[in-house]
Amino acid sequence: MPNYIVATTKPWNIEYFEQWKKNQQDNWYLFSEVEQLNLARIKEITPRYIFFPHWSWIVPKEIFKNYECVCFHMTDVPYGRGGTPLQNLITRGHKETKISSLKMTEILDAGPVYFKSSLSLHGAAQEIYERATPIIFEMIEQIVAETPIPKEQIGHIETFKRRTPEQSCLPLKGGLKELYDHIRMLDAHSYPNAELTHGEFKLLFKDAKFEDGNLTATVYVEQNKDKHD
Repeated sequence: MPNYIVATTKPWNIEYFEQWKKNQQDNWYLFSEVEQLNLARIKEITPRYIFFPHWSWIVPKEIFKNYECVCFHMTDVPYGRGGTPLQNLITRGHKETKISSLKMTEILDAGPVYFKSSLSLHGAAQEIYERATPIIFEMIEQIVAETPIPKEQIGHIETFKRRTPEQSCLPLKGGLKELYDHIRMLDAHSYPNAELTHGEFKLLFKDAKFEDGNLTATVYVEQNKDKHD
């Protein structure tokens, strides 16, 4: 039976994989730590494909040059290549997007496309990431079943710039809808939440809701270590 690798460190992807794997007939291996992704281990497995759902590290060239590596990007490429695509899409007012499955190349997010699937951008970032997971695994199944030849990207290239932690601070002006979008797009596991510094305290904003023109959110208070020290 063919061998395949799924490399992801996100807990929602790992949990989904463990259940999904039970219904698969081929040999599937999970790399849930960055250190596992090394050429020696991959040579032992000799995978037909290596899939990278929500992988945040650069894959060494000797891996994607020797094995067919498939990454998943949350934009309709070539629009939106680059970092933090979800947050960049929401700040630009997008309500939906495409998940693009790409053959990994030396240029980030520039590889040829296997398939694209639609994804709603409604709700908090965590909800969107979890909503994307079954879509990605459906695409994995389709690639394994059909072994398609990916097609080069077509269209105008627009590259997103990776957001910095400093950009998590609440904006000083704008409407409540924009503030709601700012909070929800940062409301995800392992991401810096929307925040506001007040003296020796840091206020973190989560669970935002925007209904009938009113914005509500849960606020968590931490000691502002930089100020406190």
